[in-house]
Parts: sequence; C-alpha cells; structure tokens
Amino acid sequence: MARRYIRLVTDVPGPRSRAALFRKERYVAGPLSPLAPFCAARAEGVVVEDLDGNRFLDFSGGWGVMNVGHNHPRVVAAVRDQAELCLHTDFTAVPYEPYVALAERLAGLAPGPAPKKCAFFNSGAEAVENAVKIARVATGRKAVLVFDNAFHGRTLLTMTMTHKAIPYKAGFGPYASDVYRLPYPYPYRYPVPLAAIERRMLSLVDPREAACLVVEPVIGEGGFIVPPPEFLPFLRELADRHGFLLVADEVQCGVGRTGRFFACEHYDVEPDLICVAKSIAGGLPLSAVIGKATVMDAPLPGSIGSTYGGNPVACAAALAVLDVIEEEGLLERARRIGEVLLRELRALERTYPVIGDVRGLGAMVGMELVCDRRSREPDPDTTRRVQVEALKRGVILPTAGIYGNVVRFLVPLTIPEDALLEGLSVLGEAFAQAAKSGG
Repeated sequence: MARRYIRLVTDVPGPRSRAALFRKERYVAGPLSPLAPFCAARAEGVVVEDLDGNRFLDFSGGWGVMNVGHNHPRVVAAVRDQAELCLHTDFTAVPYEPYVALAERLAGLAPGPAPKKCAFFNSGAEAVENAVKIARVATGRKAVLVFDNAFHGRTLLTMTMTHKAIPYKAGFGPYASDVYRLPYPYPYRYPVPLAAIERRMLSLVDPREAACLVVEPVIGEGGFIVPPPEFLPFLRELADRHGFLLVADEVQCGVGRTGRFFACEHYDVEPDLICVAKSIAGGLPLSAVIGKATVMDAPLPGSIGSTYGGNPVACAAALAVLDVIEEEGLLERARRIGEVLLRELRALERTYPVIGDVRGLGAMVGMELVCDRRSREPDPDTTRRVQVEALKRGVILPTAGIYGNVVRFLVPLTIPEDALLEGLSVLGEAFAQAAKSGG
C-alpha cells in the first residue's frame, strides 16, 4: 500500500524539534511529560506535522479531543468569526447568545423525555466536579459512588474519584472524603455479577447518604472497557430505588465517539446528569453538565459558574462541531471506523499471542496486551515497545489501562479509510519489531 499521509524526512526528533525540546527541559515543569518526541508545527485532519516537516498520523486525537479532526475548516471559521465579534464577557456578567444556542442544542440531544438544562465550564474535571456539587444540593446528601478503573480528572475531588494511583494521585493526598468505589464489570478480566455491585455498595455506605453515582458508560483512560448491556440499566434502577442521582461521565466516550452522540444512548438510559468535554469544541477548552432541569436548577443563583466557562469563542466552535457531526454523518462514520478497527486488530490478534483482547464500541476501540493468554498477566513492556515502534514509523498511538497495557484508538471520526489502513499497517510493523526486540 503506497503511503500518502506519513512523511518522514529527518530523524525523529529532527533538529528543530530537538532544539525546542532542549528548551522545554529548562523551562517547562518536569511532570508535563509528552508522549511524542517532537514538537507540532501544524495539524490538519488526522495529520500532525512537526517543526522539521515530518508528518505523522495522529491516532491520539489530543487525548480524545479531535473527533472532528484537527483544524476542521468549519470550526476554524466559527472561531475566527466569533473572535472578531467578542472574545469574553463572562456569561454571568454579560450573557451572550452562543452560550444559549449551545445549551439549547445540547439539551435537545440529551436522551430521555425530561426537560434538560446546561451549564458550561472549561475541562472535564470541572464538569464532573460541578455535577457532584449539583447532585449534592439536589439530593441533600454528600456521598459519591464511583467505580474501579475510573478516570474523572485531576482536581482534589476528581483525583479522589479516579482509580489509578500512579501517576495521577501519587504524593497528592490527603484526598477528598465521602467517595466510595464499586467494582466495574470488566468482561475480559473480572466480570462482576450485578448483585455484587449492590452488595459492595451496601457494605461501604448507607445508600440514603449517597448523592450520586458517577459512571463512564465506556471506561476511557482505565482501559477502554465496554460493560455488558445490562449494566447501565441496572445502575438506573439502583439509583431510582435508593434515591441518588445517576451521572454519566461522557468526557471521553461522548460527542459521537461510540457511534451515538452519547454512549449512554446505546443502553436506552436517561441519566440525571451528563458530563461532556474533550471533543465538544474541536480543540478549544469547553465542558458541559447537561441534566434534568429540576436537578440543574437546584443550586442557588451564583453558586456555580466559571470565569471562562462557556467562553463565546469556545461556544461558537462547539456549535460548528455539532453541525459537522450532523452534516458529515460522523455517527455512522464512527460505526464504520469501529468495524475496520475490530477487523484489522483481530487479524493481528491471530498472529501475535501478546494480544489478549480486542474490544470496542463504535470508534472507541482498544486492545489489551498480556504476557500469557492463559494467565492474562498484563504486559506493559511490550505495549510500550509497540507504542515506540509506531512513533518511529509515523503513528502517534496512545495507551491506557490501570496496568498500562492497553493500546487505544482515538482517531478523528473524519479520518479517510486509506489513512486508517495506513496507520494500521504501521501498527503491524510495530508489532513485528516489538516481537523481535522482545524475544
């Protein structure tokens, strides 16, 4: 297959990237540790070009932010037009129409018959944290239920809600109180009977004290885990029976990634609150809590807000993102990408025993690497070698999982099929080289 997208004209990193990264070591805080060993100069669609003119296929999508691709012309035009009109007033000082228009669009997209309202913030962590605040006021309760393998953010509360300790929590305690962790059904490693989830809950906390249960309909950073179809309906029933709210964290799995706009739509579930961020504004910082109007109106006026949350430029970008998803048929495209990924990755699975599981929903697909298929011992070392070999050959490939042994795919939903196949061909080369170097 002739390559059309990847172009490597220097060593990676090239001289200009090396010079920039040398300055990074001196001036940028050490904990900010990039995946790619080069510096981006420009990006378009699925391609990132570095300072030296090398072109890479970006299968990370800026950690799941670029569902409509880098620099989509509709998004760029919307940003330019709004920037010429107004950059900032703060909606709670002087409101503006793009905020209202976006709230109207998202409320209309949210599943279920209950009327919906929205509030906007800057990041996924802010959305999750504010959803918990809203739930606590709406219920008059304090406890928060979360799950194994969850990632909800890096603020004090959302860091506590996140499962993985290193690197996200290491040294940052003490943590927030009243957070209780339940088992998440993980079909490959530990399928959990639904009754066991309720038993664990009852052993940890009086459910009459629970304000909300926060769940990723498909686990993201924790390993791209797709739960059994009865899981979310069970959580909806559990929340209704015990009187707490169901909060869907769709920061990574939402905005079309799974082939529906919200992943919870696959399970015919109406959460009380939904959190979105990442891809909602095409690369600009924006997040939202979308929820039942009666719940969203529970806090006092002025008790939630954010100086930059729902910035007019970000709102304009988000409105363009929604137009692109609708007009370019990206939900159907996500389903097609998922079919190609599952087909090609399962072909690799037949060749390389290190691949223990291939799974996904729509274009949210991951493969888990193991030392042995029988023991299922995680293999983060081979996972890292595959990632490095792919980077050498021009594909930016993210990983995930509590054990760091899941290769995940966050390709733009606009990716041409030949670019997807080119990247998967490189992945095959990376596996072959990793097998040689590991043996």
